[in-house]
Amino acid sequence: SCFRALCCKGPPPARPEYDLVCIGLTGSGKTSLLSKLCSESPENVVSTTGADNIRKYWSRYYQGSQGVIFVLDSASSEDDLETARNELHSALQHPQLCTLPFLILANHQDKPAARSVQEVKKYFELEPLARGKRWILQPCSLDDMDALKESFSQLINLLEEKDHEAVRM
Repeated sequence: SCFRALCCKGPPPARPEYDLVCIGLTGSGKTSLLSKLCSESPENVVSTTGADNIRKYWSRYYQGSQGVIFVLDSASSEDDLETARNELHSALQHPQLCTLPFLILANHQDKPAARSVQEVKKYFELEPLARGKRWILQPCSLDDMDALKESFSQLINLLEEKDHEAVRM
């Protein structure tokens, strides 16, 4: 009503919604991070699972995605880290994902064996591989929700930049 518009703020603006796919190996912490971030029970989060026999089906989740969250266990074994690297490389080059922004979360930073973001960046060869792409690499753990929320804010900024580019074209 006119009275409401003059005297009150009115309804808050609609918050944008984005379709994101979250992938990573088993045990990387995808479900735990997302459920804690959303204050959901882990049972309410649709798991993409990172098991070896399931990864070949990840691409079925890609259709319509506007961004990618890749979670890796920064404290994992060398073998698992190599597998994660290969999977991230595949995702970065996948036709449905290669133009999308990526948020790469180096999870389990609270563990003694955790690799730093710089170690992960070097090991995963992110600088040459992701050149020309929009990506963010951030450390995280369940113990630091503020840092995780900040990482998602950065991803949202990348998504909003893409929205503005589409409007300008």
